[in-house]
Amino acid sequence: MNRQQLIVAICGVALLVIGLGGLLTDDNPQPHVHLENGREYPTGYAAAPQATAEFVESLPAGERTFAEAGRRCYEGMSDDKPVLLYRALYAQHKAKYGRDWIVGAQGIGDCVSWGWAHGAMIHHAVLCEEGEASEWDIVATEPIYGGSRVEAVGRDRGGWGDGSYGAAAAEWLLKWGVVYRQDYAGIVDLRAYSAQRAKQWGNYGCGGEGEAGQKLDEIAKQHPCAKVALVTTFNEAAVAIANGYPVPVCSGQGFSSRRDEQGFSRPSGSWSHCMCFIGVRHDRKGLLCLNSWGPDWVGGPKWPEDMPEGSFWVDERTAESMLRGRDSFAVAGLQGFVRRKIDHASWAQVPQKGVGPWIASH
Repeated sequence: MNRQQLIVAICGVALLVIGLGGLLTDDNPQPHVHLENGREYPTGYAAAPQATAEFVESLPAGERTFAEAGRRCYEGMSDDKPVLLYRALYAQHKAKYGRDWIVGAQGIGDCVSWGWAHGAMIHHAVLCEEGEASEWDIVATEPIYGGSRVEAVGRDRGGWGDGSYGAAAAEWLLKWGVVYRQDYAGIVDLRAYSAQRAKQWGNYGCGGEGEAGQKLDEIAKQHPCAKVALVTTFNEAAVAIANGYPVPVCSGQGFSSRRDEQGFSRPSGSWSHCMCFIGVRHDRKGLLCLNSWGPDWVGGPKWPEDMPEGSFWVDERTAESMLRGRDSFAVAGLQGFVRRKIDHASWAQVPQKGVGPWIASH
């Protein structure tokens, strides 16, 4: 190769590197997706270990982990009965809308907002079922997504790429709050999820550009989350859920799209994804995980029969591994992490066939 050919080759490599670099900028965002059976399922968890650690350190001393903040929740705990928080969601949704709740499907890499919206609205449903709160409604995901990418992290713009992380959503819910799936006349109609809106707000922040964004920020502040606490072990998650506190979980763990005979999905592959733990069982130790890919991405047997479509059980060891990523938090409103005896409530028990409608099977 002569000198001229060498120069041409070097320039070609340089242009290729520049081109590849351009693909990684916000002008050419890389989608977060899981490919299976010819279908694309958006993910969107973008781990930020340093920022997450700084957020945890910003929480009040002695209240940073659930073991600390929820220490009273461990009193008199029993591990012989399952707790199924989704039944509170079923009851509240049916009462408000007159129809069954069905899990939605994210359209871009905004899974963190879905995991946290599920956690917030299921906890609110628990409070309503226990007579501690009222005026339940579905939590909108787009404000959480935009808020976690812009306002909560102190940025003017979030960029056009997808993704967020758990601690950023936690910061948003603590300092701002949730916005419901309602028509905010003159600002925005949030009654239906919009992936395009989520993409826009992921760059501009909650509410989008200008005055509308400022107004929606103020609306969010009317419904803040009282407390969050880091969850790093299966036992912490189990106690949190048993007291009515769901756990949005961020991890890189993937799963099979087929449940086994007891409703568990085996760990398989890697997803950079956020979901939500909403139930606990002890006959075969596990946590119930609610995904945000709609009702049909996973199939197979369910336990119990009314567990949400699109959900699956995660075994203790795998759940513990997911939580060790240190970006999963229990969600609490109003009074914070108080001991709540919900294990005898009808919506938390598994029917035993032939015995009665709400007799625990364990």
